[in-house]
Amino acid sequence: MSQRYKVIDITEPTFVTITVIDWVDLFVRPIYFKILDDSLNYYIENKGLNVHAYVYMSSHTYIISSYDNELQDIIRDFKKYTYKEFVKAIKAYPESRREWLLAKFSYAAKRIKKGPNYKVWKDGFHPVILDNHKKAVY
Repeated sequence: MSQRYKVIDITEPTFVTITVIDWVDLFVRPIYFKILDDSLNYYIENKGLNVHAYVYMSSHTYIISSYDNELQDIIRDFKKYTYKEFVKAIKAYPESRREWLLAKFSYAAKRIKKGPNYKVWKDGFHPVILDNHKKAVY
């Protein structure tokens, strides 16, 4: 990971973008939106993630957060947990795009040739430390 995308100062709020691979519009169904929201709330209540603001979009989410430890560790855990829940939901609930979504996520996992059978999230989370007013307004 390049120095540009590492969280250096954990005391400052950090703007984070978490994106579904290929910008797939996953969060257009209530079940997937609920998984995302419930998971974020769990990490806030049980893991110590401080969320100052967030926005859910159809293919990604923006979060302004801070954490007393390594932010990248909690984001990694969040992405690992949620991808499993998304795949379970895609398989379990009526979904007109089921085969397409599973094929898309399976193909993304095969491209990295290691790890899980499905890859829902893009690598990284492009943190931007909001250490001054100018950064916080954009």
